[in-house]
Order: sequence, then structure tokens, then C-alpha cells
Amino acid sequence: MTKVILLLSLMIGICCYDMQAQTPRYEVEVLTCIESLVPGGAGRSRMISTQAKVDYLDFTSHQTADTKDRNKSNRKDIRLKEYEETKLLNLYNAGGIRFQNVASNDALVTSKINSMLTDGWELFFVSTGVESKMADITVKKELFKMGMKMLLDDNSASENNNDPNGLFMTRYYFRKLVQ
Repeated sequence: MTKVILLLSLMIGICCYDMQAQTPRYEVEVLTCIESLVPGGAGRSRMISTQAKVDYLDFTSHQTADTKDRNKSNRKDIRLKEYEETKLLNLYNAGGIRFQNVASNDALVTSKINSMLTDGWELFFVSTGVESKMADITVKKELFKMGMKMLLDDNSASENNNDPNGLFMTRYYFRKLVQ
């Protein structure tokens, strides 16, 4: 009976070890592209990536019902000073959308993605978002006809005021198998 229990325990141990050994572990990199939606081409557009190693726990507080401590991490300690910044072109110029700029940005982003794929990274997720209170395109065209000053002077209390400052952000998530 002891031999059966020992044999069974050994088999369970081997199975558990095999299951752990087969769980893949990945390293993750994020590439962020921020493209300006500011009319007239006055905004800034960039592609940002970093290889800096940061431990999020260094800037994390643990909240409970009993403790009401707030996170006292200092912004200057969190802010990275080592990153790769690639200039992108703004999506707009004085005449509206500049399609040459879109094509140029696509070429730059494609070059970076191809470089990462060559280095063994796998693109596994893409996330996009837009931050702008800009009105729909019909209203926007009318505002442009009235002149840029109308856009910049919109101090309306409305939640849908015509804020010309916006951005389009895309995050590309890459992973590489850790061996």
C-alpha cells in the first residue's frame, strides 16, 4: 500500500511539474503612437517606446478598509528620462487632413514594427483611442469656415464644446517568450 501511495504521489508531482513547465512566460513591450488632431498642424505627434525596467510596486500603495493612506509617490521619481522618441507628422495642416503625413506616419510605424518583429517580438494586441471634444465633421467644417479664432475662443460651458486640442493614440503590445 505504501508503494502505491508513493508511486501515485510521484506521478502527481511529475504531472504538476510538467504543467508548470509548459506554461509560457512572456516579456512585454509597449509601443505608443500619439498623433495630433489639432487643426492647422500646430500639435505634436510622436512614437514612444522604452526598454527601461520599472517595478510598478515601487509606486503602489495598498488600500484597505482600515487604512486610508494615500499614495505618496513623487511624480519626478515615476517619470522616465530614458526612452526612444520618434517624431511623427501631424495629421492636419492648414488645409485639413494631410494624407502625405498619414502615409509618412504609417511608413515610420511600419518600420518600427518590422524591426521589433525581426528582433523576435510578436505583436499580440493593438489598442486605440481618441481624446477630443471636437464636434462632428459637419460642425467642424462650419467652424473652419468661420475661422480658426472661433475654434480657439470656444469657452462654452457645454460638455460638447469644440475643443480643437485632441489626439489619436495607438498602443501596440508586443511579447517575446522568456526562456
